[in-house]
Order: sequence, then structure tokens, then C-alpha cells
Amino acid sequence: MKQISIISGKGGTGKTTITSSFIKLAGDQVSVDCDVDAANLHIMLSPVIKESNDFIGGEAARVTGECIQCGKCEEACRFMAISDSETDIKIDPIKCEGCGVCEEICPVDAIELFSEKQGTYYISETKYGPMVHAKLDPGSENSGLIVSRIREIAEDIAVNNNKKAILIDGAPGIGCPVISSLNGVDYALIVTEPTLSGISDFKKAHELTKFFNIETFACINKSDINEKNSRIISDYCRDNDLTLLGKIPYDEMVPEALSRKQFIVDNPKSPAAKKIIEFWDKLKKILYS
Repeated sequence: MKQISIISGKGGTGKTTITSSFIKLAGDQVSVDCDVDAANLHIMLSPVIKESNDFIGGEAARVTGECIQCGKCEEACRFMAISDSETDIKIDPIKCEGCGVCEEICPVDAIELFSEKQGTYYISETKYGPMVHAKLDPGSENSGLIVSRIREIAEDIAVNNNKKAILIDGAPGIGCPVISSLNGVDYALIVTEPTLSGISDFKKAHELTKFFNIETFACINKSDINEKNSRIISDYCRDNDLTLLGKIPYDEMVPEALSRKQFIVDNPKSPAAKKIIEFWDKLKKILYS
């Protein structure tokens, strides 16, 4: 079983559009949406939820005993989550990082740490195979932990159902959910665009995959909107031994198809579809070998 994570250094590059197209073309795999902060892969795949579970993430402090208002916890809290009130101290659950210093320092054991629900994860079925996805609750953290959890579930499903590949739609950027979506994968594909921010964030994403020693591919989406910047990305790939699958031209048929929840690869007239199919033909030989 091989795993590939499709990532991008920034949002809006077309990563999910390309990932959903690969899933449609693959037909027999397990898909994972690791963009738990703003999940949208389900929009194209229309999954039927078979199972949903609460994700219990990190801990937060609460006042459970009689506070003597000594002020030690407020002084020790580096996140400024604790403040005085007329009767006892108040702990802001948004600011609290669950570090446990207040619980440890309280002389009357008035503070305890409690695990909290931070999101929901789903095991679903689509026309193109099983899908595991999640939704982080507003204001919740530990997105990296929930990504690790749904990836573990996807691996179990793949093994139990003899699936040969897991296709992962990673989150944009280079933060915790992206790191969790890359950990342990066989390959990574970075989707970028020829803009100044696209180039900068593309390089950061590549530094991340190099750190994890992951064999990495790249593709340039909307490549013809700035040929100069496309050449810069191509030159970077050449100079850094990064395999460039190719370039996808800007194609007005793509947003039209997405607005109808249609896969662009089903349109034989689409220039972008032809390139995406070409890229998948290259990747499937690697994933299914």
C-alpha cells in the first residue's frame, strides 16, 4: 500500500480540485481529507456517512474546588488565560493551552484539567471508495492530532480492504495539519501557482518534504497566467532535483465544472483535464507498482 499526500504552500492553488480528480480517476482507493479546519473534498465526492465519532483532543483547565484567590495561578499562566473575579478566578477556555501549570501550582487543588471535544471525524463511503474526513470545532486546536487520527483510520481501512493506495488531500500551508498529513507517506505532490506568494510558499512546502525525506513531485497550476514565474518554479525544480510533472494551463472550464459539482476530468475538451489525466497516468504507475 502506497500513500501520497497532495499539498500546497498556500490556499487557492487548485489542490483539492486536482486531488478529487485523482480520486475519480483512481476509482479504488481510500481518500482522506486532512484539511480539517476548512474541509471541502466532500463537496465533490458526496460521501455517505457510515460512522461519526467525537474527537477528544487536548485538555483545558477548570475551577472545580473552592478558590482562595491567592493569585498564584494567574501569575504563573504564560497564556494570560486566568483572571480574577469577585469570588474566584476565571479561566478563558479559548486562551487556555492545557499546560497544567495552574493545576500543579494551586495550593488547595481547586483546578483540574479536563479533556474536551474538539471536533468530529467521519468514516464514509463514496462512489470511488472509502473516505475518512473530519471537521474541527470552531475555535478548537490540535488539528494535527485529529489529522493523525483520521490517517490511522484510513490506513486500517486500506489494510482490511486490500486497497493499494491512499490519496490524501493535505491542508494548505506548512503548519501542524500539513506535517501530520505528510508523516509516514511514500510520496508528496506540491501544487503551486506562478505568483510571488505561490513561489515563496512552494519553496517552504518543499523544505518540509525534504525534512521528512519524502520523494516529492510538483505541478504548476494556471501556469500561463505568468510565464516568467512559471520558469522560476521550473528552474527551482531542476536545481533541486524535484520532479516536475508538468504545467496545467488556466482553464475557464474548471470553475464552471466546479460550480456544477462536476469533475473537470470528465470533460474531454478541457485543456486542464488533459494535463491532470496525464499527471495521474504518471503517478498511478508509481503508486500501483
